[in-house]
Amino acid sequence: MYYHSFLIKYAEIAIKGNNRKYFEDALVRRINYALKGAEGAFHTRKTQGRIYVDAEGEYDYDEVISRLTEVFGIAYICPVVLLEDGGPDKLGADVVDYVNQVYPDKDFTFKVEARRARKNFPLNSMEINAFLGEKILEAYPETSVDVHDPDEIIYVEIREKICLYSKSIDGSGGMPVGTSGKMMLLLSGGIDSPVAGHMIAKRGCKIDAVYFHAPPYTSERAKQKVIDLASIVSRYAGPIYLHVVNFTDIQMMIYKTCPHDELTIIMRRYMMRIAEHFANEQGALGLVTGESIGQVASQTPQSLICTNDVCTLPVYRPLIGFDKNEIIERARAIDTFDTSILPYEDCCTIFVAKHPVTKPRLKGIVKSEQLLKGIIEPVYDETLRTVQVLKVTPEGAEDVTPNADADKAHGNDPAETDQ
Repeated sequence: MYYHSFLIKYAEIAIKGNNRKYFEDALVRRINYALKGAEGAFHTRKTQGRIYVDAEGEYDYDEVISRLTEVFGIAYICPVVLLEDGGPDKLGADVVDYVNQVYPDKDFTFKVEARRARKNFPLNSMEINAFLGEKILEAYPETSVDVHDPDEIIYVEIREKICLYSKSIDGSGGMPVGTSGKMMLLLSGGIDSPVAGHMIAKRGCKIDAVYFHAPPYTSERAKQKVIDLASIVSRYAGPIYLHVVNFTDIQMMIYKTCPHDELTIIMRRYMMRIAEHFANEQGALGLVTGESIGQVASQTPQSLICTNDVCTLPVYRPLIGFDKNEIIERARAIDTFDTSILPYEDCCTIFVAKHPVTKPRLKGIVKSEQLLKGIIEPVYDETLRTVQVLKVTPEGAEDVTPNADADKAHGNDPAETDQ
């Protein structure tokens, strides 16, 4: 059976009441973005409380399914056959033909589930169920009806056109990206932060990101690794504006000035300050990290208190209660794991104390940080001034640094919905 249309089913959007249209429109934009560049031409439409994607001419079925399963907000994707209304007899013949093409093996149980949204069809829903069930049994005696636990359900919706389907492919769920505002992700080359970005995008958040680069201690391959991770996440989250921060001078100053057992916490505090600077600049509503309680020394509750202290925006940690195996499982599912484990060090792993403090006291950290007062400010300002901004998509990265082209940086993309 050659499907020319797909019925898009959603879950949470259905309970949004008077705001439902807003979320539906956002989902349509995300679908259009996901299918941009796919083989073939497509039209996404809303009609009678349904969203359909219609293929115009030849297309790659597997590619379309793959792209649609990466769109947050879609609960199920149903390949459908749209039929012209020719009355019950034509519908019966069409359903029999559908079963023949979709199910080479006819040894299965089924039931028909009809919904008559257009009342001028001569049979009501219960009568359609019985009529079509009888037609299938007559054509294929090896089938049988089971209304309680069937192997297959044949769905028939009587609308402007008749919609016929029986296959349902799981989508990603969640909410359409952009409907919950923008967040700034602290993205590294590790396993955790790409997963955190994916999870926060699933809740409808548009993502921008900050990456802390430390040349010459980190190579260009380490930077490319992070760009590649952002590119993978952008398949789900849409274009990501990645702020590449040259963090070396700040790290070196902290390393030379502050107690070594507190290096990680103090460096982390400066990362949070910088991330919040760009979050405020771009109108983000919070910061997102891949931290999980107790995973490393900088992620104990005491350490998180110390890093939170420098932020005025909320800090969201989607992985806070996950163990490493759970995070790895999610990384594999979204295809970031193999990239994350490539052996290129990022700046977080270079200046690591042999015995980092695990239960830092905020007063002690603030006191140690005072040693930097009067000497780090010019370095900090220069770090902000020299940031590079890349627009990252599944196709690659484009330099949109504001100093190079202020109009291009952070421009509105059709896929960046309703911020």
